[in-house]
Amino acid sequence: MREIDFYLVDAFSDKTFGGNAAAVCPLEEWLPDETLLKMAQQHNQSETAFFVRTDGGFELRWFTTLHEINLCGHATLAASHVIFEYLDYPHTEIHFTTRFVGELTVKRSGDWLTLNFPAWSTEVVDNPPPALFSTLGIPAAKEVRVGRDYIVVLESQRQVEALTPDIGAMVPLDKMVCVTAPGEGEYDFVSRFFCPGEGVPEDPVTGSTHSMLIPYWSERLGKTSLNARQVSYRGGDLRCELKGDRVLIGGQATLYLKGRIFLR
Repeated sequence: MREIDFYLVDAFSDKTFGGNAAAVCPLEEWLPDETLLKMAQQHNQSETAFFVRTDGGFELRWFTTLHEINLCGHATLAASHVIFEYLDYPHTEIHFTTRFVGELTVKRSGDWLTLNFPAWSTEVVDNPPPALFSTLGIPAAKEVRVGRDYIVVLESQRQVEALTPDIGAMVPLDKMVCVTAPGEGEYDFVSRFFCPGEGVPEDPVTGSTHSMLIPYWSERLGKTSLNARQVSYRGGDLRCELKGDRVLIGGQATLYLKGRIFLR
């Protein structure tokens, strides 16, 4: 029987029940992909992060309940929290190797962890799919862009908070949907992220989407350091910075559960 440590971490939150929960499993060696997927399905979280120690750091992979994905911010933050807090890791920076986006680093400064991710560009969509607006329940948007996901730009934070989309009707869209707007008070911008066909209707806090949002809002607002808030039900704060072709995404994390997995 194989035993594996298991952690459940609330990422992008300094308290329990906030941010976005991710499962984290440190491994001594890689298990078959079929086993990793079954474990993620058993955990039933939006993502499970698996990592294996290497000579230079850690190799990191992310699985949803449906398949392996190419990048996940909150699960990377959760995995980093586990490494820093519970694995006797002596350094202030973690080097991850990944299969799809190359090397990622995470730095620790007090209670804040900062992800170093690739910056992703987006392009204007002149003729967005009609279902994009109808499923969001809005007549139009200030702007629509597309990169890895759709970005729908609205006028105000209140409009983003008021959305009640029809997630089921979104499934035929070929991408996931991020809705964003200028923020109020301490926040430069806000967002929500909807995941048709991915088993999680609305992602509470989505680090990877900020790889697109940070370059966009940096250009629009004329600043490279920004404070962001994902205004989902659970919600989360992100400290953001654009640095050339990279983005820095800062957040906090809180352990909810630690246990053991038994594989027979």
